[in-house]
Amino acid sequence: MEILYTNTRDASEKVTASRAILNGLANNGGLYVPTEIPKLDIPVEELAGMSYQETAYAVMSRFLTDFTEEELKTCIERAYDSKFDTPEIAPLTYAGGAYYLELFHGPTIAFKDMALSILPHLLITAARKNQVKNDIVILTATSGDTGKAALAGFADVEGTKIVVFYPKDGVSPIQEKQMVTQKGENTCVVGIHGNFDQAQTGVKQMFSDPELKAELDAAGYQFSSANSINIGRLVPQIVYYVYAYAKMFANGEIGKDDPINVVVPTGNFGNILAAFYAKNMGLPIAKLICASNENKVLYDFFSTGVYDRNREFILTSSPSMDILISSNLERLIYWIAGADAEKNAELMRELSAGGKYTVTPQMREKLADFYGNYTSEEETAEVIRSLYGDTGYVIDTHTAVAAGVYRKYKAETGDMTKTVIASTASPFKFTRSVMDAIDRKYDGMGDFELADELSKIANVKVPQAIDEIRSAAVRHTTVCEPEEMPQAVKAFLQIG
Repeated sequence: MEILYTNTRDASEKVTASRAILNGLANNGGLYVPTEIPKLDIPVEELAGMSYQETAYAVMSRFLTDFTEEELKTCIERAYDSKFDTPEIAPLTYAGGAYYLELFHGPTIAFKDMALSILPHLLITAARKNQVKNDIVILTATSGDTGKAALAGFADVEGTKIVVFYPKDGVSPIQEKQMVTQKGENTCVVGIHGNFDQAQTGVKQMFSDPELKAELDAAGYQFSSANSINIGRLVPQIVYYVYAYAKMFANGEIGKDDPINVVVPTGNFGNILAAFYAKNMGLPIAKLICASNENKVLYDFFSTGVYDRNREFILTSSPSMDILISSNLERLIYWIAGADAEKNAELMRELSAGGKYTVTPQMREKLADFYGNYTSEEETAEVIRSLYGDTGYVIDTHTAVAAGVYRKYKAETGDMTKTVIASTASPFKFTRSVMDAIDRKYDGMGDFELADELSKIANVKVPQAIDEIRSAAVRHTTVCEPEEMPQAVKAFLQIG
């Protein structure tokens, strides 16, 4: 069965999977969504015996139907290899009454590696399939993790260049050091004087600028995206929810068809949307628990049906979730609008013009599978401290936001369904916030001293990703205003 991809804002646009991956963003600023969600028609007993790579093929082959078996298996083999520090790729750890799905064992110690290890291979394969002659310029905004994972994935990949924009004062010191020390002749990192939403808006504007597109084309380039707006990012994320369920079954933690809940720390809404797609493939997920930090635009949306980004932007200890415009929510809005591109486009125009929109009562009814809540900064620190005190297990700030919301959900509902928490980053990526939460006595230490101390108390080796940036030279120093982003791209590509 062939799955095509349609535009959330224009029902007339339908493309193959490879073309959707190549384009990144659909026409008129829309996003690509599958015309239908394929069924996962493999018995859990069979899934339970599969490796991560085999699970990836089982899931992704159902979505990316114009890739041949050989093409897709080659992409998967190249992505999920020894650059992950465990053969399991995404292990499960039980601690404090929940199963933590550790998505940070890749080269940049954050969950973005799970999709960004494979995206370059999917993209280059898609370019060949579609006879693309231009070099692909990956244009990405990051709130901290996507940037480094995309840079690592695309560094020195032939036929590509990558430009990453990040908020200069809105990422952790380790996140920034990871990006600005990135090697690769085809890489460019630019800090902006602004927040993530401004970086993301700037990237979207460049995608939809016809003059810029023509200038690039004349110079032999075309844009694509590594952000979670690219369907080639979203599909690989579905895999780890299927893998986690199969492993729980294999380990005897759940029986056949037993439901689980999933808790996801959420900023741009891609990771929890992947869980929603897994549920709609037939995976027995009961509740999708959406965890926000103090930028609780999604919690307010699930509570009221009103999405309103007109509020103060708060810098928190979980910077990858410091987002007020959750781009991937549009894919869910399209779904609950009954795949009505016109209705979705109207709501997105309202968001663009006035910063808010309200879904209809009928649309809200279709959100019953979601539960939203948020964890304050104080609560986040307390969750890290108490989980470590009770179990010796150390989690990062983003995962702690999810664990805090899960506590609230259990207290409110009494629901004791077995639950998987998406653990989206290594605590080594946010050492200062994590160690401060455990004990203020670490306050005076430097970032790398803190990493060594964390290694001791958690009994976990310092990841290679941290060791390699200790003495790495800074290679990227460009900083600009949000409105200067197109000039920064053109300067890097030596256009104009």
